Amino acid sequence: MNTQPEPAPEPIRFDTKIAVLLRADLEPWQRLNVTSFLVSGLGTQIPEVIGEPYEDADGVPYLPMFRQPVLVFEATKEALTTAHTRALSRSLPRAIFTSDLFSTGNDRDNRAAVRSVPTADLDLVGLAVHGPKNAVDKVVKGARMHP
Repeated sequence: MNTQPEPAPEPIRFDTKIAVLLRADLEPWQRLNVTSFLVSGLGTQIPEVIGEPYEDADGVPYLPMFRQPVLVFEATKEALTTAHTRALSRSLPRAIFTSDLFSTGNDRDNRAAVRSVPTADLDLVGLAVHGPKNAVDKVVKGARMHP
């Protein structure tokens, strides 16, 4: 009879990172709203970030979620613009949220609002990015973890 305890499973490590960068001057409700919209974009275009569906002990199914943590940062408007430029230069998958989107009420108008502004003039309030850890770290460099 084996009396040795089972070894603990190896911790799960990820070679990628999901980061959300929010402008520091947003109201609390705006931070939550922007974060929700931004991460929804990543999940639709990068299926490998989604884990398996959940199920409770009674067999009730639940939707799958991200398979890894989402790190949320905050930064100044200028730092957010710099992060956006870095994400573009690295061709990382990204989602943006501009200040104009607070005054629209649907996806069609959201897309039209973004489409009407040149890249350099976007009034960014949020950015979500996914990619290799070191690349994402370079994108969010200078930002701090959200309090």
